[in-house]
Amino acid sequence: MGNLPTVPTYQPRNTNRARELRNQATPAERQLWRHLSRSALGAKFSRQMPVGPYFADFLCRDRRLIVELDGFSHDLRPEHDAARDRWLRDNGYRVLRFPNAEVFANLEGVLTVIREALEAPH
Repeated sequence: MGNLPTVPTYQPRNTNRARELRNQATPAERQLWRHLSRSALGAKFSRQMPVGPYFADFLCRDRRLIVELDGFSHDLRPEHDAARDRWLRDNGYRVLRFPNAEVFANLEGVLTVIREALEAPH
């Protein structure tokens, strides 16, 4: 009985909050999701996924890549975003941030940056 394997601690995910965030997606998030869903860029993305204490707008688990879209509310809390990005990087994630307006003005450019990040070694 002395060598029983340890059971990992169960970490419940806040799926109700994730569902709520998906239902409240901004027009920019909906626009980008049309291109990230169904593995359109060659990698599987999920949206509004819990990652530690945060929610990622779009997460590619395999490549440990997070894509964040920033609207007006992010202008009001740059320190929060910086701390969040630091925590994510410290835990092995790469974070790409785009303003919502960039999705509408330069969608192809946004997709190109995401595609290049997916192709880069991680």
